[in-house]
Parts: sequence; structure tokens; C-alpha cells
Amino acid sequence: MGCTNTTATQTPSTNITTNSKDTQMSDMPVVQLNTSMGEIVIELNAEKAPKTVENFVSYVKSGHYDGTIFHRVIPDFMIQGGGMDADMNEKSTNAPIENEADNGLKNEEGTIAMARTQDPHSATSQFFINVKNNAFLNHSGKNMQGWGYTVFGKVTSGMDVVKKIEGVPTGRYGMHADVPKEPVIINSAVVVSE
Repeated sequence: MGCTNTTATQTPSTNITTNSKDTQMSDMPVVQLNTSMGEIVIELNAEKAPKTVENFVSYVKSGHYDGTIFHRVIPDFMIQGGGMDADMNEKSTNAPIENEADNGLKNEEGTIAMARTQDPHSATSQFFINVKNNAFLNHSGKNMQGWGYTVFGKVTSGMDVVKKIEGVPTGRYGMHADVPKEPVIINSAVVVSE
């Protein structure tokens, strides 16, 4: 399982491991990812994806994302991170969360969504930012083919950084494909406003 060798026609993936609940927040909390290539500011939509936003903010507050990398970059598709360190070691996670992809939010350019395995309810810490509209990732039905990937926010600043990350040279690293040849590090992730 885990980050599988995939192509741009396949989907973002993650592994399953352990979940914690956090405190109440506004409907639109803001998180900043301070990466080795610049800052990305993301407005989260807790009204449409409350469990997913709570999960993501919990990981941010715990420092989970600090020192992780964007370990999967596919041009004209997405950039994925939040689960691996610079040596491609997977970090332990909380329990998987319920899929909220039927919330009306779409996998459009600049949105952030949860990565998962083939199990629709397997998302933990890994996320991806869509670098183009990816309608095939949207919810279309509560079945194995249609669950989709939960969108829970959008980039409000730093899309130029996302595009820079999208353009980095990639290759293979062990069993993983589409790995940046030079690590793109999330130095820190911080909640800017709740």
C-alpha cells in the first residue's frame, strides 16, 4: 500500500495507521505551508468538510507536517505531500477519517484534497494540491468507483509556488515514482487564523 507507483491517470494515495479530535474553529481557518520553495497559504472550508479540516488542523498543530516533503509531483495533475520525510520514510499517523467528498467542493485547480488508498475512508495525513481541474477525482456516487477525493480548501496565496513545485525534475526513489530529485520540504505548517 502507501504511495504507489502511478501515472497521471491514477489517483493520489496514502497509507493507513492511528485519530485525534481537536478544538472548535471557524468555518474558514487559514493554514500557511512554509516550503523550501516559498509560502503557500490555504483557506480551509470547515463548513463543507468539518471532519477533514479538523483532521488537517490537528496535524498542523501537532507539528506533523514540519520536515515532510512533497514526495509525489505529477505535472498537469497534482503535487502530493504530508506523509514522508526527506529520506522517504513514512511518518506515523492518526486513524483514518470519513470521506467527505460528497460536500459539493470540486477538485479544481488550486484546491487541496486528501490523498487516500483505494478504501474511500482511508485518508490520514497526506494531501494534494490540484494543479489543474481534475474532475475525475470528484465524488459521483457512494460506491468504490465514485467516492472521490475530499476537497477541503483552496490556495489563496502562493499558487506560483505550487506551480514551481509542479515543475521540479522528478524520478524514481526505491519503489516510488514521481519523486522530486531535490526534496521540496515543508519546513513548517502553521495555523494563521482559526
